Parts: sequence; C-alpha cells; structure tokens
Amino acid sequence: MWFRNLSLYRFRKPFELTPEELEEQLAARIARPLGDREPAFTGWTAPLGEEGGQLVHTVGNCMMVCARTEEKILPAAVVRELVEEKANEIENREGRKLSARARRDLKENVILEMMPRAFSKSRRQYAYIDNKNGWLIVDTATASRAEELIGLLRECLESFPAVPLSTRESPVDNMTQWLKERTSPAELDIGDECELRDLVEDGGIVRVRREDLFSDEIQAHMQAGKRVMKLALTWQERVSFVLDEHFILRRLRFEDRVLDEAGESHAETHAERFDADFALMSGELQRFLPALVEQFGGLETKA
Repeated sequence: MWFRNLSLYRFRKPFELTPEELEEQLAARIARPLGDREPAFTGWTAPLGEEGGQLVHTVGNCMMVCARTEEKILPAAVVRELVEEKANEIENREGRKLSARARRDLKENVILEMMPRAFSKSRRQYAYIDNKNGWLIVDTATASRAEELIGLLRECLESFPAVPLSTRESPVDNMTQWLKERTSPAELDIGDECELRDLVEDGGIVRVRREDLFSDEIQAHMQAGKRVMKLALTWQERVSFVLDEHFILRRLRFEDRVLDEAGESHAETHAERFDADFALMSGELQRFLPALVEQFGGLETKA
C-alpha cells in the first residue's frame, strides 16, 4: 500500500479515539450498493479489501481508513439528446415553446428514468491518521476529494479537528528563490520539472519537463517575473515528488533504496504485504515530512 499523492492535514488538538472506538463510529456509514434511483453513495470499507473485515487498519501508531464511492454513469450527451427528443415531442404536440424551467424539470425526469438502467463505477479513497505526529494524510492531489473524505469523517464523528497543513514560509516564495539562486536546499535535490506562472491576470504559464532548471532559459523566465508554482524534488535519494503551491505532493515515488527494504520483509500473503508496505511507508513519511516542512520555516502555528 503505497500512496501516490499526499494531501496533508494537521490536528488542532490530539486525536484521542482508539482504533476500536473509531471502528465503531465509522460502522454507522458502511459502503453499500446503490439503490435503483440513487445517483451516488459514499461509505467506509475495509482498507485491506476482501482479506480484512475491519474498517480501521492499524499498524503501529497509524490508522488507515478507506472511503468507497459508487456513482451512476449518465453520459451528458445521451441525457441532452433524450431531453431534446422529448422536448420536441411536447412542443410539436402542444404547439408551444417549452420554458427554461420546463426543460429543467424535463431533464430531471429523464435522469430519474435513466437511473435504474445506468451502469455504475466505484473508486476508493485511502487516508491514514498518524496519532504520534498529529497528521491526517490523504492519498489524493485533489482538494475536493480530500475534503469529501474529511466531511465523511466529520459526519460519523461529529467533530474532526483537522485543518490543511500550512507552513510559515510560502512554498512559492521558497521554490522561486531556489531556482533564482540556482541552489538546492539541504537534504533536497531539485529535479527536471517545474511550472512557472506570471501572477498577473491572464499571465503566461510555462511547464517544463526533462530540462535543466538552472539553465539560462529558465532564468530568463524568472527575470521576467514568473514564479515557481510546481517543482520536482527528491529527498535524500529516497522519496521523489512534485510539490505545488498548496503544499500538495503529487506523483510521489519511493526510490529503490526504500523499495529494496520493502522486499526484505518476506511477506507471503496480501495481508502481510499490505502491513509491511504500510509500516515502511508511514515510517518513511514520519521522517520525511517534518524535514520537508522545515525547509519552509516549520508549521504555521496560528489557529
């Protein structure tokens, strides 16, 4: 179980529920199949899948959870075509033009009629709580999906005091300064990918991949006023990622020296492999994330 993106949250006060207490609370919203006319439903499922029946999977001080969303697929083009067909039938039969409100009502009826016959798709959203360090780590680069999972936690727990991670120093300011000075910060190596943006309205955007970011060409963009919004970095040759302006880590990759350690676990079953990978990943992130945050002045302490 290796996360590929990290949306990071901090607890404003200690998370005090035990795994057993959290399991009991999450059980009030278990994932289930959709009803015939139900467009979507999100609930909790076992992170381990079929091999695990628990909604909270614990390794050390970390508790992993998994939200499963199932939703009906209604292609917009098909809906529009059917609405137009029915609207034309009504207008020809009654000799009048349908109002905008009548068309909205017609569209809602069409969707309700199509819903029982629609296919559905599902997706899983993993996250884990690190009690020791006060983190919630969500495996997504999409803020709306992270907030959806946190909203589901709040619905089940009534209160869930997690807020997006914020650092004392701006990621954009520091990343821009690194490229301007053509220097990598301590413990980090700058990679070959970045996104530069002019912050004025309708300003230009430059996306660079597989290029020397200390080149004169990049410097020319910097001198023209562009700022670094995304930057590829590697920490101690162990973790590679792209950091963005919101301190979201994208395309996270654990390097060979970490994966070699995972191969030494000699896990035989899926459950054993899951536990070994989770333990190694969470332990690596417990060392890596505080070191990364320090490159931006540490955590912002304001409430």
